[in-house]
Amino acid sequence: MNNKTYSDAIREALWEEMERDENVYLIGEDIGLGGGAFYITKGFHEKFGDLRVVDTPLSEAGFTGSAIGSSLAGLRPVVEFQFADFVTESFKMIVDFAAGNFFRKMGEVPIVFRLPAGALTSAGPFHSQNPEIWFFGTPGIKIVAPSNSYDAKGLMKSAIRDNNPVIFIEYKKFYNYPTSELPAPLRIEIPEEDYEVTIGKARILSEGKDISLITYGTTVLQALKAAEQISEEGASVEVIDLRTIIPFDKETIIDSVKKTGKILFLHEARKQGGISGELSSLISEEAFEYLDAPPIRIGAINTPVPLSPPLEKAYLPNTQEILIALRDLLEY
Repeated sequence: MNNKTYSDAIREALWEEMERDENVYLIGEDIGLGGGAFYITKGFHEKFGDLRVVDTPLSEAGFTGSAIGSSLAGLRPVVEFQFADFVTESFKMIVDFAAGNFFRKMGEVPIVFRLPAGALTSAGPFHSQNPEIWFFGTPGIKIVAPSNSYDAKGLMKSAIRDNNPVIFIEYKKFYNYPTSELPAPLRIEIPEEDYEVTIGKARILSEGKDISLITYGTTVLQALKAAEQISEEGASVEVIDLRTIIPFDKETIIDSVKKTGKILFLHEARKQGGISGELSSLISEEAFEYLDAPPIRIGAINTPVPLSPPLEKAYLPNTQEILIALRDLLEY
């Protein structure tokens, strides 16, 4: 097992892609001499210079517009937002222009938007949001959300090489999470050779026959912990990490629910308006006859992310809540 952290994996992917393709460049606030808000790009400026590691003023709208323009000119920008929350400053350009440009037949827009997301202890409501639902219904955008180092590196490479706009969600909780403390299914060896992870393909983290647990991002940790505890009680849970939110892996989801007959959707983002509602509707429309119980959804409660650590803990989904839902499904 390697000891590369999530942040190491993202850093390696960016570095290797910049060495591989001179059209790849980075742009964002403090990413040059400062190395970025989370030091992912530390050392890049010294290696690649001002033209390929572009430090910008505090203007998300400005550097997003510049990056989109450069992508139309043949470059492949990777845009770093210090926190996912701040992408709202660039929302119009991403959803109205970058996403729709291909459909206007004005050319491809090969661009990656890096969004550090999710709750961070006491970071408060303006630095802790999960942005996927803001873009989920926009045609032309892909959204990836890796939960481990292997997927983070492989999906970043795939995103950079893709000719469509890609929202790349990075979970701050995972950046420096000790590899040794991760559940075994997330300790995946990172090969020395070049590799990609296919956008749009989920991963089955643990096989099961009684319940399908569909998740992604930070809640993969709680899902695996709950599944392990349920296995000690004599049942088995199939844990599926979506990895890609758009396009999501419909085939894997439906195949799993056909096998188990019961399904639980789990994500850190708020339950109200979360993508679990869309996936639940999908199951009702395309696999209803295989269900032995109603689909259950778990997400954060419908409030802003609290600043107080105890309140933040109460706001987020937790293992006990998942266990209760799994036991309810087993007894249904």
